[in-house]
Amino acid sequence: MKRLITRGLMFGNLYRVDSPALVERYNRALTHLTGKRTALGEFHVDLSGYSPEVGDELGDHLYLNQGGVNRQFILLTTEQKHCPLLNAKFSTSRDILRDFIADNETQLFALTATDAVAGELVNSVIDISDPRRLFDLRRVVIEADTTTGTLRHAEKLTRLVDRFKSEPDAWFDDVLIAEMIGLAQKSGDLTRNPVRLENREYEQADFWTAHFGGLYLFQSVDETTLIAAGETGGLEDLPVQRVMPLSARNRIARFLTDNGLVEPILRARGIDAAAILRQKMDFIVIDAAAGAGLDLADLDRADLRRLARTNADVLPGAYHGLAHLLNWASSGGDWPRITSEDPAYFYTLRAADTPLRDLVNMLLAELTPLDIRQLFICHKALFYRLYADWPEGKRAYVADFLAREYQVDKAGARAALYGHEPDMSGEDPPTPPDDLIRRVGPWGAVRRN
Repeated sequence: MKRLITRGLMFGNLYRVDSPALVERYNRALTHLTGKRTALGEFHVDLSGYSPEVGDELGDHLYLNQGGVNRQFILLTTEQKHCPLLNAKFSTSRDILRDFIADNETQLFALTATDAVAGELVNSVIDISDPRRLFDLRRVVIEADTTTGTLRHAEKLTRLVDRFKSEPDAWFDDVLIAEMIGLAQKSGDLTRNPVRLENREYEQADFWTAHFGGLYLFQSVDETTLIAAGETGGLEDLPVQRVMPLSARNRIARFLTDNGLVEPILRARGIDAAAILRQKMDFIVIDAAAGAGLDLADLDRADLRRLARTNADVLPGAYHGLAHLLNWASSGGDWPRITSEDPAYFYTLRAADTPLRDLVNMLLAELTPLDIRQLFICHKALFYRLYADWPEGKRAYVADFLAREYQVDKAGARAALYGHEPDMSGEDPPTPPDDLIRRVGPWGAVRRN
Protein backbone atom coordinates (compact mmCIF):
# COMPACT_ATOMS: atom_id res chain seq x y z
CA MET A 1 0.00 0.00 0.00
CA LYS A 2 3.03 2.30 0.31
CA ARG A 3 2.77 3.12 -3.41
CA LEU A 4 -0.79 4.38 -2.96
CA ILE A 5 0.14 6.41 0.12
CA THR A 6 3.08 8.16 -1.57
CA ARG A 7 0.83 9.13 -4.51
CA GLY A 8 -1.88 10.48 -2.26
CA LEU A 9 -4.29 7.71 -3.24
CA MET A 10 -4.56 6.38 0.30
CA PHE A 11 -4.70 8.47 3.48
CA GLY A 12 -4.65 11.50 1.20
CA ASN A 13 -6.14 14.90 2.02
CA LEU A 14 -6.09 14.32 5.78
CA TYR A 15 -5.85 17.24 8.20
CA ARG A 16 -2.43 17.63 9.84
CA VAL A 17 -2.38 18.05 13.61
CA ASP A 18 1.06 19.35 14.57
CA SER A 19 0.71 22.11 17.17
CA PRO A 20 0.81 21.47 20.94
CA ALA A 21 -2.51 23.29 21.38
CA LEU A 22 -4.33 21.13 18.81
CA VAL A 23 -2.75 17.94 20.16
CA GLU A 24 -3.90 18.82 23.67
CA ARG A 25 -7.43 19.59 22.47
CA TYR A 26 -7.47 16.27 20.62
CA ASN A 27 -6.33 14.44 23.75
CA ARG A 28 -9.04 16.09 25.85
CA ALA A 29 -11.67 14.97 23.35
CA LEU A 30 -10.14 11.51 23.00
CA THR A 31 -10.13 11.06 26.77
CA HIS A 32 -13.71 12.33 26.94
CA LEU A 33 -14.88 9.79 24.34
CA THR A 34 -12.68 6.76 24.96
CA GLY A 35 -10.62 7.30 28.10
CA LYS A 36 -7.43 7.09 26.01
CA ARG A 37 -4.67 9.54 25.07
CA THR A 38 -2.00 9.75 22.42
CA ALA A 39 1.65 10.50 23.09
CA LEU A 40 2.22 11.57 19.48
CA GLY A 41 3.18 15.16 18.85
CA GLU A 42 2.11 15.08 15.20
CA PHE A 43 -0.48 13.05 13.29
CA HIS A 44 -3.23 13.34 10.68
CA VAL A 45 -7.01 13.04 11.11
CA ASP A 46 -9.89 12.33 8.76
CA LEU A 47 -13.37 13.84 8.63
CA SER A 48 -14.32 12.16 11.92
CA GLY A 49 -11.04 12.88 13.71
CA TYR A 50 -9.80 9.30 13.29
CA SER A 51 -6.03 9.15 12.86
CA PRO A 52 -4.22 6.19 11.24
CA GLU A 53 -1.10 7.04 13.29
CA VAL A 54 -3.05 7.11 16.56
CA GLY A 55 -4.76 3.88 15.55
CA ASP A 56 -1.35 2.26 15.10
CA GLU A 57 -0.19 3.63 18.45
CA LEU A 58 -3.28 2.35 20.29
CA GLY A 59 -3.38 -0.94 18.38
CA ASP A 60 -7.04 -0.22 17.60
CA HIS A 61 -8.12 1.34 14.32
CA LEU A 62 -11.75 1.36 15.45
CA TYR A 63 -11.06 3.44 18.55
CA LEU A 64 -13.70 5.95 17.40
CA ASN A 65 -15.99 3.33 15.86
CA GLN A 66 -16.32 0.46 18.32
CA GLY A 67 -18.62 -2.27 17.03
CA GLY A 68 -19.00 -0.46 13.72
CA VAL A 69 -22.06 1.52 14.87
CA ASN A 70 -22.61 4.91 16.52
CA ARG A 71 -19.42 6.38 15.11
CA GLN A 72 -17.78 8.96 17.36
CA PHE A 73 -16.01 12.04 16.05
CA ILE A 74 -13.57 14.76 17.09
CA LEU A 75 -13.67 18.10 15.29
CA LEU A 76 -10.61 20.31 15.66
CA THR A 77 -11.59 22.54 12.75
CA THR A 78 -14.36 22.90 10.20
CA GLU A 79 -11.67 22.29 7.56
CA GLN A 80 -12.12 18.58 8.29
CA LYS A 81 -15.21 18.74 6.05
CA HIS A 82 -12.80 18.46 3.09
CA CYS A 83 -11.22 15.24 4.42
CA PRO A 84 -12.21 11.68 3.52
CA LEU A 85 -13.85 9.36 6.03
CA LEU A 86 -11.67 6.29 6.65
CA ASN A 87 -12.80 2.86 7.84
CA ALA A 88 -16.44 3.68 7.10
CA LYS A 89 -18.88 0.91 8.03
CA PHE A 90 -21.87 2.74 6.53
CA SER A 91 -21.95 4.65 3.25
CA THR A 92 -24.10 7.39 4.78
CA SER A 93 -21.72 8.34 7.62
CA ARG A 94 -19.58 10.66 5.50
CA ASP A 95 -22.54 12.62 4.11
CA ILE A 96 -24.14 12.91 7.54
CA LEU A 97 -20.96 14.30 9.09
CA ARG A 98 -20.34 16.71 6.21
CA ASP A 99 -23.96 17.91 6.30
CA PHE A 100 -23.72 18.41 10.06
CA ILE A 101 -20.61 20.57 9.65
CA ALA A 102 -22.19 22.53 6.78
CA ASP A 103 -25.44 23.07 8.72
CA ASN A 104 -23.54 24.41 11.74
CA GLU A 105 -20.36 25.80 10.22
CA THR A 106 -20.50 29.22 11.88
CA GLN A 107 -21.15 27.79 15.33
CA LEU A 108 -18.57 25.03 14.95
CA PHE A 109 -16.00 27.53 13.71
CA ALA A 110 -16.51 29.57 16.88
CA LEU A 111 -16.47 26.53 19.17
CA THR A 112 -13.33 24.98 17.65
CA ALA A 113 -11.45 28.28 17.99
CA THR A 114 -10.79 27.42 21.63
CA ASP A 115 -11.72 23.76 22.09
CA ALA A 116 -12.42 20.50 20.30
CA VAL A 117 -15.98 19.38 19.59
CA ALA A 118 -16.55 15.73 20.45
CA GLY A 119 -19.65 13.83 19.47
CA GLU A 120 -21.35 10.70 18.23
CA LEU A 121 -23.68 9.56 15.45
CA VAL A 122 -26.34 8.04 17.67
CA ASN A 123 -29.11 5.60 16.85
CA SER A 124 -31.01 3.04 18.89
CA VAL A 125 -28.56 0.24 17.99
CA ILE A 126 -25.44 -0.50 20.02
CA ASP A 127 -24.93 -4.08 18.80
CA ILE A 128 -25.32 -5.20 15.20
CA SER A 129 -24.62 -8.92 15.50
CA ASP A 130 -28.15 -9.57 14.19
CA PRO A 131 -28.87 -8.23 10.65
CA ARG A 132 -32.41 -7.34 11.76
CA ARG A 133 -30.91 -4.45 13.71
CA LEU A 134 -30.03 -2.77 10.40
CA PHE A 135 -33.68 -1.83 10.05
CA ASP A 136 -33.54 0.17 13.28
CA LEU A 137 -31.06 2.60 11.70
CA ARG A 138 -33.57 4.79 9.85
CA ARG A 139 -32.71 7.93 11.79
CA VAL A 140 -29.34 9.17 13.06
CA VAL A 141 -29.09 11.85 15.74
CA ILE A 142 -25.83 13.73 16.28
CA GLU A 143 -24.90 14.49 19.87
CA ALA A 144 -21.99 16.92 20.19
CA ASP A 145 -20.40 19.32 22.65
CA THR A 146 -17.02 20.77 23.46
CA THR A 147 -14.87 18.98 26.01
CA THR A 148 -15.68 21.71 28.54
CA GLY A 149 -19.43 21.39 27.99
CA THR A 150 -20.02 24.77 26.33
CA LEU A 151 -23.28 23.69 24.71
CA ARG A 152 -24.53 21.98 27.84
CA HIS A 153 -23.82 25.10 29.87
CA ALA A 154 -25.46 27.28 27.20
CA GLU A 155 -28.64 25.21 27.20
CA LYS A 156 -28.84 25.38 30.99
CA LEU A 157 -28.15 29.11 30.97
CA THR A 158 -30.92 29.63 28.40
CA ARG A 159 -33.39 27.87 30.70
CA LEU A 160 -32.27 29.99 33.66
CA VAL A 161 -32.59 33.20 31.63
CA ASP A 162 -36.15 32.22 30.64
CA ARG A 163 -36.90 31.53 34.30
CA PHE A 164 -35.35 34.85 35.32
CA LYS A 165 -37.57 36.70 32.83
CA SER A 166 -40.78 34.87 33.75
CA GLU A 167 -40.63 34.71 37.56
CA PRO A 168 -41.71 37.98 39.23
CA ASP A 169 -39.30 37.65 42.17
CA ALA A 170 -36.28 36.49 40.16
CA TRP A 171 -34.49 39.82 40.67
CA PHE A 172 -34.27 38.95 44.37
CA ASP A 173 -33.06 35.35 43.85
CA ASP A 174 -29.33 35.69 44.56
CA VAL A 175 -28.71 31.95 43.99
CA LEU A 176 -30.29 32.08 40.52
CA ILE A 177 -28.35 35.19 39.55
CA ALA A 178 -25.05 33.70 40.78
CA GLU A 179 -25.64 30.50 38.84
CA MET A 180 -26.40 32.48 35.68
CA ILE A 181 -23.20 34.50 36.06
CA GLY A 182 -21.14 31.34 36.57
CA LEU A 183 -22.61 29.68 33.48
CA ALA A 184 -22.15 32.84 31.40
CA GLN A 185 -18.44 32.74 32.19
CA LYS A 186 -18.34 29.26 30.65
CA SER A 187 -20.67 29.70 27.66
CA GLY A 188 -20.22 33.40 26.79
CA ASP A 189 -22.83 36.07 26.09
CA LEU A 190 -25.82 34.21 24.62
CA THR A 191 -27.59 37.44 23.68
CA ARG A 192 -24.82 38.38 21.25
CA ASN A 193 -23.44 34.96 20.38
CA PRO A 194 -26.12 32.30 20.83
CA VAL A 195 -24.55 28.85 20.98
CA ARG A 196 -26.77 26.18 19.51
CA LEU A 197 -26.29 23.40 16.95
CA GLU A 198 -29.12 22.86 14.48
CA ASN A 199 -30.26 20.02 12.22
CA ARG A 200 -28.86 17.23 14.33
CA GLU A 201 -31.21 14.54 13.00
CA TYR A 202 -30.60 12.83 9.65
CA GLU A 203 -32.42 10.16 7.65
CA GLN A 204 -30.66 6.91 6.73
CA ALA A 205 -33.11 4.85 4.65
CA ASP A 206 -30.82 3.62 1.87
CA PHE A 207 -27.23 2.65 2.55
CA TRP A 208 -24.35 0.22 2.13
CA THR A 209 -22.84 -1.40 5.19
CA ALA A 210 -19.63 -3.37 5.54
CA HIS A 211 -21.33 -5.67 8.04
CA PHE A 212 -22.37 -9.22 7.08
CA GLY A 213 -20.03 -9.37 4.10
CA GLY A 214 -21.33 -6.16 2.55
CA LEU A 215 -25.02 -5.28 2.12
CA TYR A 216 -26.88 -2.73 0.00
CA LEU A 217 -30.21 -1.81 1.56
CA PHE A 218 -32.82 0.08 -0.50
CA GLN A 219 -35.86 1.11 1.55
CA SER A 220 -37.13 4.19 -0.31
CA VAL A 221 -38.05 2.25 -3.48
CA ASP A 222 -41.42 0.64 -4.26
CA GLU A 223 -40.25 -2.81 -3.17
CA THR A 224 -37.72 -2.78 -0.35
CA THR A 225 -34.63 -4.66 -1.50
CA LEU A 226 -31.45 -6.04 0.06
CA ILE A 227 -28.49 -6.98 -2.16
CA ALA A 228 -25.80 -9.07 -0.46
CA ALA A 229 -22.19 -9.12 -1.64
CA GLY A 230 -21.55 -12.16 0.56
CA GLU A 231 -23.66 -15.13 1.54
CA THR A 232 -27.42 -14.65 1.83
CA GLY A 233 -27.81 -17.33 4.49
CA GLY A 234 -29.61 -15.91 7.50
CA LEU A 235 -30.97 -12.97 5.52
CA GLU A 236 -34.12 -14.60 4.16
CA ASP A 237 -36.39 -13.60 7.05
CA LEU A 238 -35.47 -9.92 7.10
CA PRO A 239 -38.30 -7.37 6.78
CA VAL A 240 -37.69 -6.62 3.10
CA GLN A 241 -39.63 -7.73 0.06
CA ARG A 242 -36.60 -8.96 -1.88
CA VAL A 243 -33.23 -10.39 -0.89
CA MET A 244 -30.79 -11.22 -3.67
CA PRO A 245 -27.10 -12.07 -3.96
CA LEU A 246 -24.71 -10.06 -6.09
CA SER A 247 -24.63 -13.00 -8.51
CA ALA A 248 -28.35 -12.59 -9.36
CA ARG A 249 -27.58 -10.41 -12.36
CA ASN A 250 -31.03 -10.64 -14.01
CA ARG A 251 -32.86 -9.71 -10.81
CA ILE A 252 -30.49 -6.85 -9.99
CA ALA A 253 -30.78 -5.52 -13.55
CA ARG A 254 -34.57 -5.62 -13.35
CA PHE A 255 -34.53 -3.92 -9.94
CA LEU A 256 -32.30 -1.09 -11.18
CA THR A 257 -34.25 -0.48 -14.39
CA ASP A 258 -37.72 -0.80 -12.84
CA ASN A 259 -36.84 1.88 -10.29
CA GLY A 260 -35.13 4.18 -12.80
CA LEU A 261 -31.84 3.99 -10.93
CA VAL A 262 -29.50 3.54 -13.92
CA GLU A 263 -29.03 4.91 -17.40
CA PRO A 264 -26.99 3.60 -20.36
CA ILE A 265 -23.72 5.43 -20.82
CA LEU A 266 -24.44 5.89 -24.52
CA ARG A 267 -27.76 7.57 -23.76
CA ALA A 268 -26.29 9.91 -21.13
CA ARG A 269 -26.03 13.55 -22.14
CA GLY A 270 -22.93 15.67 -21.86
CA ILE A 271 -20.30 12.92 -21.79
CA ASP A 272 -17.93 11.32 -24.29
CA ALA A 273 -19.45 7.86 -24.08
CA ALA A 274 -17.11 6.30 -26.64
CA ALA A 275 -14.04 7.48 -24.72
CA ILE A 276 -15.45 6.02 -21.50
CA LEU A 277 -16.09 2.66 -23.20
CA ARG A 278 -12.54 2.60 -24.60
CA GLN A 279 -11.11 3.31 -21.14
CA LYS A 280 -13.12 0.48 -19.61
CA MET A 281 -11.82 -1.85 -22.33
CA ASP A 282 -8.26 -0.73 -21.57
CA PHE A 283 -8.71 -1.63 -17.90
CA ILE A 284 -9.92 -5.10 -18.88
CA VAL A 285 -6.88 -5.59 -21.14
CA ILE A 286 -4.58 -4.49 -18.31
CA ASP A 287 -6.12 -7.06 -15.97
CA ALA A 288 -5.70 -9.88 -18.51
CA ALA A 289 -2.14 -8.84 -19.34
CA ALA A 290 -1.17 -8.61 -15.68
CA GLY A 291 -2.61 -12.06 -15.06
CA ALA A 292 -0.45 -13.39 -17.89
CA GLY A 293 2.66 -11.81 -16.37
CA LEU A 294 3.23 -9.35 -19.21
CA ASP A 295 5.20 -6.13 -18.76
CA LEU A 296 2.81 -3.20 -18.27
CA ALA A 297 5.37 -0.40 -18.03
CA ASP A 298 4.97 2.67 -20.29
CA LEU A 299 1.96 1.36 -22.21
CA ASP A 300 0.03 3.74 -24.46
CA ARG A 301 -3.29 3.25 -26.26
CA ALA A 302 -1.59 1.67 -29.31
CA ASP A 303 0.21 -0.82 -27.05
CA LEU A 304 -3.07 -1.76 -25.41
CA ARG A 305 -4.71 -2.33 -28.81
CA ARG A 306 -1.79 -4.56 -29.76
CA LEU A 307 -2.12 -6.51 -26.51
CA ALA A 308 -5.84 -6.89 -27.14
CA ARG A 309 -5.26 -8.25 -30.66
CA THR A 310 -2.57 -10.71 -29.65
CA ASN A 311 -4.45 -11.92 -26.57
CA ALA A 312 -8.02 -11.80 -27.87
CA ASP A 313 -8.57 -15.46 -27.00
CA VAL A 314 -7.95 -14.88 -23.28
CA LEU A 315 -9.84 -11.61 -22.90
CA PRO A 316 -13.05 -11.98 -20.87
CA GLY A 317 -16.50 -11.65 -22.36
CA ALA A 318 -16.93 -8.16 -20.92
CA TYR A 319 -14.25 -6.87 -23.31
CA HIS A 320 -15.90 -8.32 -26.40
CA GLY A 321 -19.33 -7.00 -25.41
CA LEU A 322 -17.95 -3.49 -24.95
CA ALA A 323 -16.06 -3.78 -28.24
CA HIS A 324 -19.29 -4.57 -30.10
CA LEU A 325 -21.00 -1.60 -28.46
CA LEU A 326 -18.09 0.72 -29.24
CA ASN A 327 -18.09 -0.46 -32.86
CA TRP A 328 -21.78 0.48 -33.16
CA ALA A 329 -21.27 3.84 -31.45
CA SER A 330 -18.20 4.91 -33.43
CA SER A 331 -18.69 3.37 -36.87
CA GLY A 332 -22.34 2.42 -37.15
CA GLY A 333 -21.95 -1.34 -36.96
CA ASP A 334 -24.76 -3.71 -36.07
CA TRP A 335 -26.64 -2.92 -32.85
CA PRO A 336 -25.33 -5.34 -30.20
CA ARG A 337 -27.83 -7.32 -28.13
CA ILE A 338 -26.33 -6.90 -24.66
CA THR A 339 -28.59 -8.47 -22.05
CA SER A 340 -28.09 -8.66 -18.30
CA GLU A 341 -26.48 -12.09 -18.76
CA ASP A 342 -23.71 -10.53 -20.85
CA PRO A 343 -20.56 -9.90 -18.76
CA ALA A 344 -20.41 -6.42 -20.31
CA TYR A 345 -23.92 -5.41 -19.24
CA PHE A 346 -23.23 -3.51 -16.01
CA TYR A 347 -20.13 -1.90 -17.56
CA THR A 348 -22.50 -0.10 -19.96
CA LEU A 349 -24.45 1.63 -17.18
CA ARG A 350 -24.06 4.48 -14.73
CA ALA A 351 -26.37 5.69 -11.97
CA ALA A 352 -29.25 7.92 -13.00
CA ASP A 353 -29.70 11.36 -11.48
CA THR A 354 -31.63 10.33 -8.36
CA PRO A 355 -31.01 10.76 -4.61
CA LEU A 356 -29.61 7.20 -4.68
CA ARG A 357 -26.95 8.01 -7.30
CA ASP A 358 -23.90 7.48 -5.08
CA LEU A 359 -25.23 4.23 -3.62
CA VAL A 360 -26.06 2.88 -7.09
CA ASN A 361 -22.64 3.83 -8.45
CA MET A 362 -21.13 2.01 -5.48
CA LEU A 363 -23.15 -1.10 -6.34
CA LEU A 364 -22.18 -0.84 -10.02
CA ALA A 365 -18.52 -0.59 -9.01
CA GLU A 366 -18.80 -3.88 -7.16
CA LEU A 367 -20.53 -5.46 -10.17
CA THR A 368 -17.75 -4.22 -12.51
CA PRO A 369 -14.49 -4.71 -10.54
CA LEU A 370 -12.27 -4.55 -13.63
CA ASP A 371 -13.14 -0.87 -14.07
CA ILE A 372 -10.47 0.27 -11.64
CA ARG A 373 -11.29 3.97 -11.95
CA GLN A 374 -14.95 3.52 -10.97
CA LEU A 375 -13.89 1.10 -8.25
CA PHE A 376 -11.49 3.66 -6.76
CA ILE A 377 -13.91 6.58 -7.00
CA CYS A 378 -17.10 4.85 -5.87
CA HIS A 379 -16.04 2.00 -3.57
CA LYS A 380 -12.64 2.65 -2.01
CA ALA A 381 -13.01 -0.05 0.67
CA LEU A 382 -13.37 -2.71 -2.03
CA PHE A 383 -10.63 -1.12 -4.14
CA TYR A 384 -8.08 -1.35 -1.32
CA ARG A 385 -9.08 -4.93 -0.55
CA LEU A 386 -8.73 -6.08 -4.17
CA TYR A 387 -5.57 -4.03 -4.76
CA ALA A 388 -3.72 -6.02 -2.09
CA ASP A 389 -4.14 -9.23 -4.13
CA TRP A 390 -3.42 -7.88 -7.62
CA PRO A 391 -0.19 -8.82 -9.46
CA GLU A 392 2.61 -6.34 -8.90
CA GLY A 393 2.43 -5.13 -12.51
CA LYS A 394 -1.24 -4.24 -12.23
CA ARG A 395 -0.73 -2.48 -8.87
CA ALA A 396 2.00 -0.30 -10.41
CA TYR A 397 -0.06 0.50 -13.50
CA VAL A 398 -3.21 1.33 -11.53
CA ALA A 399 -1.36 3.58 -9.06
CA ASP A 400 0.37 5.44 -11.90
CA PHE A 401 -2.85 5.78 -13.89
CA LEU A 402 -4.90 7.12 -10.99
CA ALA A 403 -2.17 9.56 -9.97
CA ARG A 404 -1.79 10.77 -13.55
CA GLU A 405 -5.35 10.75 -14.86
CA TYR A 406 -7.59 11.14 -11.83
CA GLN A 407 -5.69 12.70 -8.93
CA VAL A 408 -4.77 15.85 -10.88
CA ASP A 409 -8.46 16.74 -11.46
CA LYS A 410 -10.77 14.79 -9.18
CA ALA A 411 -13.76 17.08 -9.59
CA GLY A 412 -13.43 17.15 -13.36
CA ALA A 413 -13.15 13.38 -13.61
CA ARG A 414 -16.18 12.84 -11.39
CA ALA A 415 -18.21 15.35 -13.37
CA ALA A 416 -17.22 13.78 -16.69
CA LEU A 417 -18.09 10.27 -15.53
CA TYR A 418 -21.03 10.74 -13.18
CA GLY A 419 -22.29 14.31 -13.59
CA HIS A 420 -25.72 14.96 -15.04
CA GLU A 421 -25.38 18.39 -16.57
CA PRO A 422 -27.08 18.96 -19.95
CA ASP A 423 -24.99 18.56 -23.07
CA MET A 424 -23.82 22.02 -24.13
CA SER A 425 -22.78 20.86 -27.58
CA GLY A 426 -26.36 20.79 -28.83
CA GLU A 427 -25.79 17.34 -30.31
CA ASP A 428 -27.57 14.24 -29.12
CA PRO A 429 -25.65 11.02 -28.44
CA PRO A 430 -26.12 8.15 -30.89
CA THR A 431 -29.60 6.68 -30.68
CA PRO A 432 -30.13 2.90 -30.72
CA PRO A 433 -32.75 1.58 -33.15
CA ASP A 434 -36.19 2.68 -31.88
CA ASP A 435 -37.91 -0.60 -32.62
CA LEU A 436 -35.42 -2.50 -30.47
CA ILE A 437 -35.85 -0.04 -27.61
CA ARG A 438 -39.62 -0.37 -27.74
CA ARG A 439 -39.45 -4.17 -27.73
CA VAL A 440 -36.63 -5.01 -25.34
CA GLY A 441 -35.26 -1.80 -23.81
CA PRO A 442 -31.95 -0.14 -24.63
CA TRP A 443 -29.78 -3.09 -23.60
CA GLY A 444 -31.81 -6.09 -24.67
CA ALA A 445 -34.25 -8.29 -22.85
CA VAL A 446 -33.90 -8.69 -19.09
CA ARG A 447 -35.68 -11.84 -18.01
CA ARG A 448 -37.91 -11.95 -14.97
CA ASN A 449 -37.39 -14.84 -12.57
